Amino acid sequence: MILETIKNTILLSLKWIFICTLIGFLSGSASAFLLVTLEWVANFRGQNSSIIWLLPIGGLLIGLCYHCYGSSVVKGNNLLLEEYETPKKTIPLKMAPLVLLGTIITHLFGGSAGREGTAVQMGGAIADQFTAIFKLDDSDRKTLIILGISAGFASVFGTPLAGALFALEVLYFSKVSYKSMVLSFLVAFIAYYTVEVWKVNHTHYSIPIVPKLNLNILLWIIPISVLFGLSAMLFSRSTYYWGTLFSKIKYPPFRPFIGGILFAVAIYFIGTTKYLGLGVPIIVESFSKPSEYYDFLAKIVFTGFILGAGFKGGEVTPLFFIGATLGSALSLVVPLPIALLAGMGFVAVFSGATHTPVACTIMGMELFGIQSGAYIGIACFIAYFSSGSIGIYHSQVVKGAKYHLYQKLKRRKMDNF
Repeated sequence: MILETIKNTILLSLKWIFICTLIGFLSGSASAFLLVTLEWVANFRGQNSSIIWLLPIGGLLIGLCYHCYGSSVVKGNNLLLEEYETPKKTIPLKMAPLVLLGTIITHLFGGSAGREGTAVQMGGAIADQFTAIFKLDDSDRKTLIILGISAGFASVFGTPLAGALFALEVLYFSKVSYKSMVLSFLVAFIAYYTVEVWKVNHTHYSIPIVPKLNLNILLWIIPISVLFGLSAMLFSRSTYYWGTLFSKIKYPPFRPFIGGILFAVAIYFIGTTKYLGLGVPIIVESFSKPSEYYDFLAKIVFTGFILGAGFKGGEVTPLFFIGATLGSALSLVVPLPIALLAGMGFVAVFSGATHTPVACTIMGMELFGIQSGAYIGIACFIAYFSSGSIGIYHSQVVKGAKYHLYQKLKRRKMDNF
């Protein structure tokens, strides 16, 4: 009996290791392809800036693809969260090529968007296909969705620890099993090293100077972290606002078409292309040169507009842009090193918008070094609590201390009213 139990345990473990290997390799390869393609697209667009006038046509193509073939996957990341919370049916594999194509088109013609959403959706769609292959039940299917999110996030940003924690934390209040926790880390590292095997590089950042933390510095960190949280709140509400506004256009393919026209005209009149695409060069620059005070606001408006109109990509890299440029601009009035402020904002705004302060703290240490961990952690948790109850993932279950805080504030407001 004991030998039989050991045998079954070993076989079950080998099965899940095999599944993690497949998901990690396939998701990592998909992310590697995405990263290489987006780099090529960004270079091509940089050499042909007038291509932005084709953004409406690209938007119409995206709209038609999803209207005709992708109505079941148009919710994107929110579909993954919904299927985890209430499993109904396997996520169609077509989610992966549709979001990949939509993201490439968006970036090729200059749309202001990210890449995390694409990698996570590809990972989630790939992972969920193993439900039928291995005849898994709903409980195991939840594990697959976590593995897909973990693999996609870890591979696209080159942060395996943060990727594993992000997948667990974003779904934490939907009940995560201990098995999922262990496997999430395994698949994250497999996906991360898959990208390394393909010799695809990630962007590197550094914070060369980290002063010793003291009370005076803490008194500066608190208010600026609140600003990071408020920026996250503004971004989340901006995306929701534009999405609601564009939903008034009854024929969905016309939404990105009209949005593309308005976006191209706006970029023409402001006379700069730095808010197009991922904006990685601007993020890198913000660590050494103070950004303009309005850069973070412009990115909030343009990214919220593009995603609300129905273009594809993600929100996380724009959130990095928003946080890094805000922190960089604050270096003109805050007596802290510019790279440290940019790095704090980089992950703190992300923390507030996704309700994932632990994953963002670890991500900051993976990207910038453990010596900045105290600053990063404080900024992430304060931004998390000050960013409101609504994040970029409307289907995310948000509970815990933050949930009770905002429920209490809501009740108090109702009583006063």
